[in-house]
Amino acid sequence: MPASKKNQLVGIDIGSHSIKIAEVEDSKRGMVLRNFGMIALPHEAIMDGSIKEMELVSVALKNLLKNLRIKNKNSAASISGYSVIVKKITIPRKGEEDLEKSIHNEAEQYIPFDINDVNLDFQILPSEMKEEAEEEEKEEKEGLMDILLVAAKKDIVDEYISLFQLSELNPMVLDIDAFALQNAFEVSSAEQSGCHALVHIGAQQLTINVVREGVSVFTRDSSYGGAQITSEIQRKFEISYEEAEKFKLGVTPIDLDQRPILEDIFSSTVTRWSHEIKRALDFVATTFIGIKVDDILLSGGSSLIPGFSKYLSMETDLHVSNLNPFANLEIKEKLFDAAYLNYCAPLAVIAIGLALRSIGDR
Repeated sequence: MPASKKNQLVGIDIGSHSIKIAEVEDSKRGMVLRNFGMIALPHEAIMDGSIKEMELVSVALKNLLKNLRIKNKNSAASISGYSVIVKKITIPRKGEEDLEKSIHNEAEQYIPFDINDVNLDFQILPSEMKEEAEEEEKEEKEGLMDILLVAAKKDIVDEYISLFQLSELNPMVLDIDAFALQNAFEVSSAEQSGCHALVHIGAQQLTINVVREGVSVFTRDSSYGGAQITSEIQRKFEISYEEAEKFKLGVTPIDLDQRPILEDIFSSTVTRWSHEIKRALDFVATTFIGIKVDDILLSGGSSLIPGFSKYLSMETDLHVSNLNPFANLEIKEKLFDAAYLNYCAPLAVIAIGLALRSIGDR
C-alpha cells in the first residue's frame, strides 16, 4: 500500500507501444488517484523489453512528465520477458542474513544465465495453502523453506537505470510486470481469497501471474501481443506499419472484400493467445497439488481485441473479466474525465501497480 507522502513513487510503465505514468496518494479517506497519463512511442523504439532508441524514449518520457506536471523525481519501473526469471525454489532453512550471503550459490543451479550477468533478489515465502499443511509440517521438520527467486539480466537493468537518469529521474524501485500486476489486482479487488489468474497482454508481451490467497504461485512471460496482429495485417495487405495499426484499431475503414481477411487475422491470433494461456493454466493444475484457478482477470490494451475475452472463457471454461485498477481509488471528477479513465483502465494496470510501491521496498 502507498506509504507516507515523502516515500511515494511515480509509477512508470514503459511498454513497447507507449509509456504510462501514474501517481497514487494515501489520504485519510483512502487511496486517491493523483495523476495518470500516457504517450505513444515510435515504432521499434523498444523491442523485446530492450530500449533500442534511448534518446527518443527519454524525450517521450520527459514530455509526459512535463504535461502531467509531475514534480516527484523518485520513480518505480518494471521489466519483463526473456531477461527476467522468477522461480519458486525450496532450500535448507536458514536466516535471512545467511541467505543474503549464500543466495548466489543457492540460485546458480536454477538460473539459465551466467550468474555474474544477473541481479538477484529473493523473498522468503510464508506458509501457504491449508490443503498443504501436512506437507509444510513435514518440510519444517526436514528443515526446508520456500523462496521466491527473481533474477534480471544486468544489461537490461542498466538500460532502464540509464533511461531514468537521462530523463532526470531517480530510479528507486525496479519491479517486474507480474508483481506490479498483482499489486494492482490487490488494490482493485475486494475479494482476496481464492485463486486468480491475472493475464496482461500488451503490444509484445503476455504476462501471466497466478495468485492464490495473496501469494504468487506461478508466473510466465510469453512473446505474444497486439504487434502480432499489426505485423500480419502489414504482411497480408502489403502496407506500412502505421497503416496496419490504423486498420487494426478501426481508424481506417476497410473494403468489404478485405473484411474476411482481417477477421481471420484477429481470430487466428486470439486463438493462439487463448491456447497459450490454457497451456499455462493446465501446467499449474498438473504441477501444483491442490490449486484450482477460480477465474481470469484481463488487462493490457490488447486484451480488448474483439472476441478475445469470450473465446478465452470458452477455451478455459473459466469466468473472464477485466481488471480495473481504478476501481477502489478515489477519483476527483474535476481532475479526470470518467470516460477517459474507463478507456485507459486496461492500459493503466502496471503503472498503478508500480505507483503503489514506496521507497525502501524490496
